[in-house]
Order: sequence, then C-alpha cells, then structure tokens
Amino acid sequence: METIGAPGAGLAIALENLFPPLPSEVILPLAGFTASRGNFSLFEAILWTTIGSVVGAYALYALGAWLGRDRMRRLVSRVPLIDLEDVDKVEAWFNRHGYQAVFFGRMIPLFRSLVSIPAGIERMPVGKFLLLTTAGSLIWNSIFVLAGFYLGENWHIVEQYASTFQKIVIVAVVLFLLYFIVSKVRKYRAKKRIQ
Repeated sequence: METIGAPGAGLAIALENLFPPLPSEVILPLAGFTASRGNFSLFEAILWTTIGSVVGAYALYALGAWLGRDRMRRLVSRVPLIDLEDVDKVEAWFNRHGYQAVFFGRMIPLFRSLVSIPAGIERMPVGKFLLLTTAGSLIWNSIFVLAGFYLGENWHIVEQYASTFQKIVIVAVVLFLLYFIVSKVRKYRAKKRIQ
C-alpha cells in the first residue's frame, strides 16, 4: 500500500468491483492504516477508493447496457431451470426498487459488484446511477478506511468482522439458490406428470 499509494488503492478497489474475490474488506482498512502512518492523507484514501468504486461500478453498468435487455433475455432462455417469467419478476422488482438496490447494494458483499449490471440492462439514468453509487460507496469505504486509520497496527481486526458479515451473505445466497433450484425441479416434475 505504501508503494502504490492512494491512487493505487483506488485502482485495487476498481478491480475488486470487477473481480469480487478481491476483498475490499482488506484493501480499505489497509489504506486507512497506511494513511495513519502519513504515506497519504485520510482524505486521499477515501477519495481515491471511492473513485475506484465508481469506476469499477460504471464499467459493469456499461457491460449491462451493452448486453441490453433483449440479448440478456436470449442468454437467460438457454439457462436450465430459469424461465423468462423469472426474468420478468426480477425486472419488475428492479424497476420498483432499483435506486435503493444500487445505493444499499454498495454496502453488501457480492451485490456490491453485481447490482451494476441490471442497472445497465434496465438503462437506469447514468447520472442517478453514478450519484447513488458514489453515495453508497462513500459510506462503505469511509467506514472501513476510518476503521483502519484509527485501529492502526490492529487494522486487520476489521477483516474478521467483515468476513463474518460476508459469510452470512454467502450462506443466505446459497440457501436462496437451493430453494430456487428445488422449487424449479418440483415445478418441472409436476408439469411432466400432468403431461
């Protein structure tokens, strides 16, 4: 972190948006700790990591916009167990709650990256997308950078708590996927019996 500086921390966060396995929960507190040692300012750490978050999110938004609704529907129609009716439900939900999803999604592991794609597919106004992304990312980044700044040498403690939160989110996603798959298989079997 001392070598790459605050702009490098921003680049790492931009890449974290594109490749979620890179953990922002490690990068952000480390940036805060490095700022506490005077290598760059706390303001620079928060500014650059937030810029990185917005750049990474916008790249995924652009991917969603390029993909577009029709192409996405064609791709999804080839995926087993997913009906276009499921896509319609997700689209309806996103049209009702898209702004909240983009803002709060910035503070939830996994969703932080993924929420930008449906925003692009649904052509959420770019200005609103960037504003919500900036606000949500600023809150998330500030919490972790400040924690690293004030914890100093103990900045790694943040990772333990963040890791627990991330595991809860992953378990919830896995349980939802299992429920989804089981319900789809049951529906498919019931339809076969009727035929």
